[in-house]
Amino acid sequence: MSPIEAELKKLMLAGLAGDAIAHRTLLGILSGRLRAYYKRRLARTGRSASQAEDLVQEALLAIHIRRHTYNPAEPLTPWVHAIARYKLIDHLRATRASFADLPLEDAAEVVAEDDHVGIESAYDLDRLLSRLPHKMRRVIQCVKLDGLSVTEAAHRCEISESAVKVNVHRGLKALAAAIAAEKRRNEDR
Repeated sequence: MSPIEAELKKLMLAGLAGDAIAHRTLLGILSGRLRAYYKRRLARTGRSASQAEDLVQEALLAIHIRRHTYNPAEPLTPWVHAIARYKLIDHLRATRASFADLPLEDAAEVVAEDDHVGIESAYDLDRLLSRLPHKMRRVIQCVKLDGLSVTEAAHRCEISESAVKVNVHRGLKALAAAIAAEKRRNEDR
C-alpha cells in the first residue's frame, strides 16, 4: 500500500467513525488530486480546464454523500477514482464532449461555442427523457442527474430500491436505443 493510499484510507476510516476534521482533511487532499485529474482529462477532450472545478465539487459531494458505500476492506483510491470517472463521463455526455479528434488549433473555437452546446444538450436531454414513462423519467432524474443514492431515490419516489434499479436500467437502455435511432436517422439524411 502506497503512503498516500494509507493516509487517505486512514482519514476515510476516521471520517466514517465520526471524525469531522479527518473527513474535511480527506476532502481537502482529494480536491487537489481530483482537480489535477480533471484538468488532464478535460485537456485531452479539448475542454477548458475551468470546467474542472465544477467536476471537483460534484465528485467531492458524491464522495461525501456515498461514503457509507465504501468497503473498508478495499483500497480507497479505486473507489474514489470510480466516482471521479463516472462524474467525468456524465459531464462529457451531458455536454456532448468528444473533441479528442479535433486538431489543437480548433480547441479555442470549440470552447468558445460551449455555452450553446450546453443549452442544446439540456434541451436534447429533456426531449429524450420526455419519451420515457413518468416513473422511469423521475427515477433517472433522481439517480443520474440529481446524484441521489438508490435508497434516497426510492424514498423520494415512494417505490422499492429494486424498482429504482430496474427503472434506471430500463430507462437508460431505452434512452440509448432512442439516441442510436436518432443518430441513424441523422446519418441517413
